[in-house]
Amino acid sequence: MRVLLIVIFAFVNLTVCFAQKTVINGIAPGAELKSITLTTPADLITFRDMPLVNSTVDSTGHFSLTVNLTETRYAIISIDFHKAELFLEPGKVYDLRIAPMKYDEYTEVNPFIQSQKLAIELAGADADELNTVISAFNSVYSGFLMENFNALYRDRNKAILDTFRIKLNQNFGAFKNPYFISYATYKFASLEQLTRYHSQAQLAKKYFTEPPVLYNNLEYMDFFNNFFSKYLSASSNILRKLDYRTMLRGAAPYTSLMKALATDSLLKPEQLRELVLLKGMMEFYNSPDYNNDEVMAVIKSVGEKSKYSENRTIADNIIYILTRLKPGTQAPEFTLTDRNQKPFSLKSLLGKPVVLNFWTTYCEGCLAEMDLIKPLFDKYREQVHFVSISADKYFIKMLYFINLKKDYIWTFLNTGDQSAVLIDYDVRTYPLFVLIDKEGKIFKYPAGLPGNGLEADLQKLLVR
Repeated sequence: MRVLLIVIFAFVNLTVCFAQKTVINGIAPGAELKSITLTTPADLITFRDMPLVNSTVDSTGHFSLTVNLTETRYAIISIDFHKAELFLEPGKVYDLRIAPMKYDEYTEVNPFIQSQKLAIELAGADADELNTVISAFNSVYSGFLMENFNALYRDRNKAILDTFRIKLNQNFGAFKNPYFISYATYKFASLEQLTRYHSQAQLAKKYFTEPPVLYNNLEYMDFFNNFFSKYLSASSNILRKLDYRTMLRGAAPYTSLMKALATDSLLKPEQLRELVLLKGMMEFYNSPDYNNDEVMAVIKSVGEKSKYSENRTIADNIIYILTRLKPGTQAPEFTLTDRNQKPFSLKSLLGKPVVLNFWTTYCEGCLAEMDLIKPLFDKYREQVHFVSISADKYFIKMLYFINLKKDYIWTFLNTGDQSAVLIDYDVRTYPLFVLIDKEGKIFKYPAGLPGNGLEADLQKLLVR
């Protein structure tokens, strides 16, 4: 594995810097006429989804996705809310076979609960294809870890790790793909951390202080996230003694913090130090020990002032992840099918506040609250838009229900297989109510239920 660590740096500067067309052709039996989406994490700290391309599986079950890539990316392919992972290289063509699935058996849609892993196969892939090699490596690695966990963690048996290092070099040392080399290097690094093969300082110097930051390598960033977890407040003997609250309240908190973190010799590279600062601020944000606004000011400073575009991007993504659905943030846009099977968008309601609720026909609590929406609708219909989004997979189920309720005359929409809106609004339970102001911004999330506080929340919105 030492050989892998050395070789990694020889390949870093050989990364292709211009976009190349990457194509995924495939077949997905059972997914005919369904949407298929390819995304990648915008960064590997927040894992904010970044769409790459969207298409439709044709009537024969075939699909094709094309995306321009400048470097190897970890990506997720999705049908409905079922997913599979891929490593995509610039300029490659992939023949993807997705195992047959009865997608329409999942009639009660909750992407946070019912998401399934798609079984995929790359047809005609060579033995040295990146996904094939990573899969083989992970299999060997997982087997070794399961068999030897106690010896590594409890007994700190370094000899076993040395033997495994030799085995990995024998089995995988011939693969010169730069992404795989760094992937294998940093996955093995986690074993060195587990056995305390090196001291914390030695690990940091070996894997972080001297090497470059590999923002888009899944295992580099996984090791980074684990190694620097609570580093500012607990792990670093130097930094945990700092008075962060005083620095956060100071006149130039970003500058003060960067200077203070530089006292830790492991964070000598400015780019790495700033990235560790971002991770620390992300942890501080949800801690009762720190003021959210003060922490957010530091993150915004990185987003605005950093010399490193990758750190600016991560800062922006952290801001999005921490503040999404907070009061004053833009409500996620959507376009769904209304009761007349016509497209209906949230932006069409600008100018009036919106009472938005998510429900299903199979949720008894939803139906009880729905009856209580009616008097609120009658009272506030001239001042407020009421929109109820059914998460039933089949439009006809929603339509049948509301046709039985002749006095349900406000706007009803159906998600169908467009589960993105459920993810955007983090709909983990039903019913869920959201208040949106006349400018399309979140006023309260979640809002009270009609039977418990919704009208009080609505009155506060109307007198703003």
